[in-house]
Amino acid sequence: MLGAARDPILVPEISQHEVEVRQGFTGTELLLFGAILDPAGTRAGRDYDIVVVLKGPTRSITVREKQKHLGIWVNAESAEFRSAPTFYAVASSRPIDRIVDTRTAAIYELGLPFLQLSPIGTIDPGIQARFSAGLVALMAGDTLYQQNADAVQVKEQVLYQARIKLPSNVQTGTYTAETFAIARGRVVASAISRVEVSKQGFEKGIADFARNDGLVYGLLVVAISVGMGWLAGRLFALR
Repeated sequence: MLGAARDPILVPEISQHEVEVRQGFTGTELLLFGAILDPAGTRAGRDYDIVVVLKGPTRSITVREKQKHLGIWVNAESAEFRSAPTFYAVASSRPIDRIVDTRTAAIYELGLPFLQLSPIGTIDPGIQARFSAGLVALMAGDTLYQQNADAVQVKEQVLYQARIKLPSNVQTGTYTAETFAIARGRVVASAISRVEVSKQGFEKGIADFARNDGLVYGLLVVAISVGMGWLAGRLFALR
């Protein structure tokens, strides 16, 4: 809880704390819900906005610009970001700009324009902004970055719920779901839940093999590729 004893308490929950990625996985929908209570455990007496942020594990990501040279698209400038989330979704009871000011949104990373994407090395602020916008656009195009205003329903200032879709191309790892209660532009309470996304079945076996026996896995992939190429050549020759 953030703030004094008069501030509310958030009691969050998630419909699934474990998501299994198996063969044919087409994505899933998470229901994030909970209650807003006062410190005595009764109904909160004020009007609150709720913002829910679901964030996946972070990793370094390199973004490259394409330029056309002599009729061919080639890589041009690039920027590498140290810790970009592999998934990010924000759902709110109203548009973010009607709930908090830009400073508060930046502090808590409430919304795609306020993601803290730290570049590796020194980079001009204008260039950094361009590549950051490019990364967000690319991830949003794959539905890995989402922003949904009016997606949180609050009933009688006690119960809230939001639905966030995980696409089929999500990365495995630990996802954090942070819920914020906001009153008069100030974050007055927050709470965190977690979701584990993991590979199961055949996909898990392949991933474990690649991680534990990388050399053998690499040689096997090369051998299969060569074998498939030889087989395709033979079939073509027979025709």
